[in-house]
Amino acid sequence: MNLLPKSSKEFGSVDYWEKFFQQRGKKAFEWYGTYLELCGVLHKYMKPREKVLVIGCGNSELSEQLYDVGYEDIVNIDISEVVIKQMKERNASRRPQMSFLKMDMTQMEFPDASFQVVLDKGTLDAVLTDEEEKTLQQVDRMLAEVGRVLQVGGRYLCISLAQAHVLKKAVGHFSREGWMVRVHQVASSQDQVLEAEPRFSLPVFAFIMTKFRPVPGSALQIFELCAQEQGKPVRLESAEQLAEAVRERQQYAWLCSQLYRKAGLGSVSLDLCNGDTGEPRYTLHVVDSPTVKPSRDSHFAIFIIPQGRETEWLFGMEEGRKQLAASAGFRRLITVALHRGQQYEGMDSIQAELSARVMELAPAGMPARQQVPFLSVGGDIGVRTVQHQDCSPLSGDYVVEDVQGDDKRYFRRLIFLSNRNVVQSEARLLKDVSHRAQKKRKKDKKKQRPADAPEDRPAAPGQCIDRSYLCCEHHKAMIAGLALLRNPELLLETPLALLVVGLGGGSLPLFVHDHFPKSCIDAVEIDPSMLEVATRWFGFSQSDRMKVHIADGLDYITSLAGGEVRPHYDVIMFDVDSKDPTLGMSCPPPAFVDQPFLQKVKSILTPEGVFILNLVCRDLGLKDSVLAGLKAVFPLLYVRRIEGEVNEILFCQLHPEQTLATPELLEVAEALEQTLRRPGRGWDDTNDLKRDSRAFHAKRL
Repeated sequence: MNLLPKSSKEFGSVDYWEKFFQQRGKKAFEWYGTYLELCGVLHKYMKPREKVLVIGCGNSELSEQLYDVGYEDIVNIDISEVVIKQMKERNASRRPQMSFLKMDMTQMEFPDASFQVVLDKGTLDAVLTDEEEKTLQQVDRMLAEVGRVLQVGGRYLCISLAQAHVLKKAVGHFSREGWMVRVHQVASSQDQVLEAEPRFSLPVFAFIMTKFRPVPGSALQIFELCAQEQGKPVRLESAEQLAEAVRERQQYAWLCSQLYRKAGLGSVSLDLCNGDTGEPRYTLHVVDSPTVKPSRDSHFAIFIIPQGRETEWLFGMEEGRKQLAASAGFRRLITVALHRGQQYEGMDSIQAELSARVMELAPAGMPARQQVPFLSVGGDIGVRTVQHQDCSPLSGDYVVEDVQGDDKRYFRRLIFLSNRNVVQSEARLLKDVSHRAQKKRKKDKKKQRPADAPEDRPAAPGQCIDRSYLCCEHHKAMIAGLALLRNPELLLETPLALLVVGLGGGSLPLFVHDHFPKSCIDAVEIDPSMLEVATRWFGFSQSDRMKVHIADGLDYITSLAGGEVRPHYDVIMFDVDSKDPTLGMSCPPPAFVDQPFLQKVKSILTPEGVFILNLVCRDLGLKDSVLAGLKAVFPLLYVRRIEGEVNEILFCQLHPEQTLATPELLEVAEALEQTLRRPGRGWDDTNDLKRDSRAFHAKRL
């Protein structure tokens, strides 16, 4: 038997409800949950001795169950004569003090201030079916009557799905009356999705509207939200903020229900926020592996990413997470990234904090009470220490932080918070300045120092940077591109003029400066804050062979190309990011690859020189256009794709006939590698320069 109305407007019809309860009979119909599901919030806001009015009671058992646990002063009203007769017959002998009356809630017959609680379970939702004028007028009468029959200090307790138009109307009406408005989530998405047939894709909320005595001229409005798992409400500044907070919880519940019903929704990610501050605390990515054969132990797992490693390809890119999920062997894997600025006590506390929330994202078919494993790398949550945080007028908010890598070494990173999953610059810290070692030395010195001795000043941050080590894979590839110039032995013995556009932490020009003693480097950086960051935190320093020019790279190169005495560089490197996140290319800005500008770059490059460009472009059409434009200016073009990253390094030269043959190129690259690995030189041992040079000839365009 289909008891659902054809149109939502029928919810406000007396005839509909008469027919509904005739067909339904004496079997109770529980809108939005049973007493057991709602008792937590009901007992929080209702006292047993208070006088309670239940409007639109229907044939719900809620009033009866409240009566049985001590709430005996309850009056129930409903517009349906059929249901009132049923309820009277059902309760006459067992609950003699509870009354049932046929009454229109928009025209109630009770005196003013008759009740301390008005309880509404789904009635407002049933009446407020649309925003037509006739409907809104009926709701205004209903809410005005609720306010009239409540005492000062009384509560209108309304159980609702909190649809946007219902929330707007209820909150707007009572806040204008000077009442305190609180929205309390009473049914989590977990309760719904774990049922065989979920009733709703939305969670259930309670509106608690507390009647205050009118204060003439007062404009004070109080808005609060209390999530189910929180012990105290959060104060919000406006009705709009309250509506947005409710909407976020509804979207989360909808997502949970979709994830429960089916797998493979594509890339799904969400933030879990700190309930007190509203700041993101965890970022979750849901990854499904349809090829994994289901078994009791392969349904679901949670992977905690150690702090600071969320930017790695395996954790930070969708393809990497898919590979991680497949290798872990679970149908659904949720990766959890920990946010900077949040405090974490350890893996056990994180597991306890996340257990209830992540279970809401479990897939269908998982056995009841299944133990869900929490996985990680090395069994700990890693180390992240924020050393410096500031805001640049050009680059926005940024942070300098030290993190522990998978080899227990420490690394310093520059992160622009507008793109917090991308490491802008990175440097390795020397082993003997790890956080634990620093703390131990400080403790030992404190024990040995006389009580009246002054505190030691901390070592300058630049002193702990390993200047011989290149962290960024794209920087390694750019350095390897010097093999395209000439015999590497000559590179170390003859002058080499370089122009580097984009400073960041300064590791790229600093490495060239330290490893090529005859090199002279001009570095161009548009943001003066970055020069300060590089100098203070990344060990960068200028010298007679390396100068930094604070200028727009476009203007600087245009000025050089148009000058009377035009300099010529053996190498020009572009490692500059775009500040516009809406573009399909985040590095470099599009103006840096316009053909007229590329002609200016060409004019300041020596005939045998190489132009090296870091390209980050997800738009395939735009990438093809960039490559075609480069090819039109530089006839010889190599593409070095970096495994596990979006970056591609482009190597551009003017005369193809001057390029060495492939076998010779391999020999040159190998010689350069050996030269940089001589005692005192610090090439990254994990980098295989021969692999880089193979990429040159294999990807020649």
